[in-house]
Amino acid sequence: MNLTNKKDLNIKNITSIECFNKLSEISNSYLIDVRTRPEWTYVGAPDLSSINKNVIFISWQVYPEMGTNKFFENQILESSIKKDDNLYFICRSGNRSNNAAKFLTSLGFSNCINVIDGFEGKINHEGQRALIDGWQFNNLPWKQ
Repeated sequence: MNLTNKKDLNIKNITSIECFNKLSEISNSYLIDVRTRPEWTYVGAPDLSSINKNVIFISWQVYPEMGTNKFFENQILESSIKKDDNLYFICRSGNRSNNAAKFLTSLGFSNCINVIDGFEGKINHEGQRALIDGWQFNNLPWKQ
């Protein structure tokens, strides 16, 4: 899954707050958390039960080697997502999710959107996350 040819794919970026609002408003919208199982388990994960939706958990990179998940496309298709559904990708800080969105866009998925501030957000001056922006910082529903 080399993304070098996909650099010119422009992926729309939205904030975690905008994402939650879109998920609440659009019926064929899905949040895909592309972090790793340890991140979901030990850091926490978005919780969409308040809007009667489930987060789709599919790692973009496989822990612990952190190589790209070669089954990513198949796992997306197995989750009954359609190529024209609204797909919102989230990771820790917006990088892996952007790559996942670019990859699926290159395969013909038409509405891939990156959550730019991610689950934990940017690192502050002390090297800590969830203190500037991101899903957790914005007090959006999540669980651990």
